Amino acid sequence: MTNLHSSSPAGEVPRPASAASSTVNHSTASSPRRHFAERLAVHAEPPVPRRHPHLVRYPDIEADFNTLIDKAIAAIAEGEPVEDEILGHYVNVASLVRAVSFREGKLLEQAVERLAKANPDLVVLMQSIKLPLVKAAIEAVAGNDWHHLEGVRLDCDAPAKGSYTPDLILVNRAKRAAFVLDLKRSLASYGDTSRLEELKLRMLASAMILPDWLYKTQKRLMVETVGVAIIDGASRPSDHAAGVWALSEIDDLLEIDGAAACMAELRLRFGRRVQQLLEAEVRRALGIPDAAKPPLTSAAANSTSSRRFGILRATPRVMICDDPACCDEHTSGCRCGDDDPFDEGRDDAEAEDDPAALWPPQHIRVGFARRLLDA
Repeated sequence: MTNLHSSSPAGEVPRPASAASSTVNHSTASSPRRHFAERLAVHAEPPVPRRHPHLVRYPDIEADFNTLIDKAIAAIAEGEPVEDEILGHYVNVASLVRAVSFREGKLLEQAVERLAKANPDLVVLMQSIKLPLVKAAIEAVAGNDWHHLEGVRLDCDAPAKGSYTPDLILVNRAKRAAFVLDLKRSLASYGDTSRLEELKLRMLASAMILPDWLYKTQKRLMVETVGVAIIDGASRPSDHAAGVWALSEIDDLLEIDGAAACMAELRLRFGRRVQQLLEAEVRRALGIPDAAKPPLTSAAANSTSSRRFGILRATPRVMICDDPACCDEHTSGCRCGDDDPFDEGRDDAEAEDDPAALWPPQHIRVGFARRLLDA
């Protein structure tokens, strides 16, 4: 019996006879096309199965995403920091970092709105919509286990104490389901504080009145299921039972395959542009000459970056909220958002002619967001 291992060099795994014969045939045949076909046969991967009926790929939305990134970078570069005795000449760096934190959150919201267009069943509501925090809803959420409140629907016109402004409201008309979304660039800053629990309480209380609010203000738009979800842009481990979703799971909320991959690519490209701005500003603060680097791809960013790094001026700044839910506590200088753009057409004649017999639904499901496939 022939010992194959004895004839093989040390550390080399012997190939089967079929592979050896293939090698011999290849040495005698010089066709490059055959060699290329063999390489494809070895490295080809099976296609990933589809999970949702809708699909989006980054090249499909690349132009729109590039525009969103350019606008965000231009807005960051336009800032004019105020002199600070503690930060000194590093005030530009600190101001830029704060602006990045705010603009990234807005960028994620706009990107999700763009991706939602790939699903014709989705309606996206945004732009500082204020949902009333009905007192009865706050007391119900604070004093009861959430599972005991399923099926409870409250009137949005009941006495309220403040309001909550979600980042996005997604409505799936085909499944009569709605999601109240709050997008965070990262939940790391929340830590073990009570801020996250307070945010959940506000979201759950607003979810209890959302079916009635949608029906009365959005042309009789009806939903029977409401889920709340806090989206962590850093995609740390999620906890759906507690209402926390990773950005990498956005496919299941939008029911669009490829949405999470597009968001990941968006954050990667935005991060590169931000790091260019940070490196340039740090070099200025340290007095180091700028390294030879290719210019920013956005002409708008190039035209506005010089204004940001000019002479510091002690000018009053407009307050920008890290959490729009807290804007009721701010002073008159707050510019969290303008009037609700969805007020138009709420009392149109067509909506008034709709039969009211279908409202209210017999049963309303409200709680932390669940995958629609499992609902």
